[in-house]
Amino acid sequence: MSARRAALLVAGVLGLALVLVIALRTPWTVLAEPTGGATPVRPGAGVPAAVVDRAESFAAALRPASLASLVLGLTVSAVLALTPLGARLVRAVARPLGGGWAWQVLLGTLVLSLLGRLVTLPLSAYGEVVRHRYGLSTRSWPLWGRDVAVSTAIDAALTAVLLLALVWLARRAPRSWWAWASGGAAVLVLVGTFLYPVVVEPAFNSFQPLPAGQLRTDLLALAEESGSPAEDVLVADASRRTTALNAYVSGFGATRRIVLYDTTLDRLPDAEIESIVGHELGHVATDDYLTGTLMGALGAAAAVAALGWLLSWTPLLRRAGAESPGDPRVVPLVLFLIAVGTLVATPVQNVVSRHLEARADLHALDLTGDAQAFITMQNRLAAANLSDPAPPAAWQWFFGSHPTGPQRIAFAQDWQRLEDAG
Repeated sequence: MSARRAALLVAGVLGLALVLVIALRTPWTVLAEPTGGATPVRPGAGVPAAVVDRAESFAAALRPASLASLVLGLTVSAVLALTPLGARLVRAVARPLGGGWAWQVLLGTLVLSLLGRLVTLPLSAYGEVVRHRYGLSTRSWPLWGRDVAVSTAIDAALTAVLLLALVWLARRAPRSWWAWASGGAAVLVLVGTFLYPVVVEPAFNSFQPLPAGQLRTDLLALAEESGSPAEDVLVADASRRTTALNAYVSGFGATRRIVLYDTTLDRLPDAEIESIVGHELGHVATDDYLTGTLMGALGAAAAVAALGWLLSWTPLLRRAGAESPGDPRVVPLVLFLIAVGTLVATPVQNVVSRHLEARADLHALDLTGDAQAFITMQNRLAAANLSDPAPPAAWQWFFGSHPTGPQRIAFAQDWQRLEDAG
């Protein structure tokens, strides 16, 4: 069997394994339908009309820019990958340092990543203007610039190192590089899951322990009751950047901690904070992080195997101006294929995410037993975060990682009806 066919076969097997993980670990039915049918979803119910209008206006102002940024970034990446322009750029940026293949990969990746970010920067700035206009962003422009620079630097540096390893493997093992890289991609997903809370999160927020008090005691007790003991309750200085409300659970085992946005702590009563935390603890209790990690590892491994198949197609390499997967001029093509793969995977990830989020809502309701606090909390989140109560169906299907606020409220009402019915 040729190396190209082997890569395609492995990609297919790993893709099938990914489908099985999705099928078996996604909670397709979360809650039984109450007698009399499910509660109708009523967009805007329980929220003042002015708040609904504001949320819809905010979404209408931001959505076109988001789509334009996506299309523009993909177009620029395609032009650089499928014409000689990208290959020439990779060679040119490394020439002052001798033009070695490693410098071509490292500097080429950094420059291409920076170029892609600069092209979409005006649209990102427009999005920040919109968030300021609607009171969702509190960032100063220097802080916004710093956040953009840090996130771009982290992404570009990690991508450059990974592509350096990929091209090195392709040069050392021209027939089997994709197999080694596929296994390495899966391992990196696993490692990244553990490192993200301690490496990336502190780059954007500062964290302080929640002072001793009833809320801290109740949240730690809630974690114990959920079967996911937390070591600490931290407060993130989110108000430096946003007025949005949020909380999450991060870390594993001895590093697990409950994190509250300071905006959440300031603006929500304890019962509603406990409802949010109950939801986040649900992700831990039902092993949603394990599901996400398995999906990520299998998806990354399958994608790299598919990359091995694609990069052995001579016409595609010629189109990109490269001679082989070990040629550093392949970098623009690899970046483009990663962007396309990420886009294709987005709706799949989100359909799974919406079901996992619904199950976490069920966990919060079971854990706190307080549907009214959950409903009130959802209405407050919708108002504070300017969540669109009724996004276009295609947009929600493709980009919606959570059920809409009205869907979650109807879910809580169904839960309450089932509880009342015993």
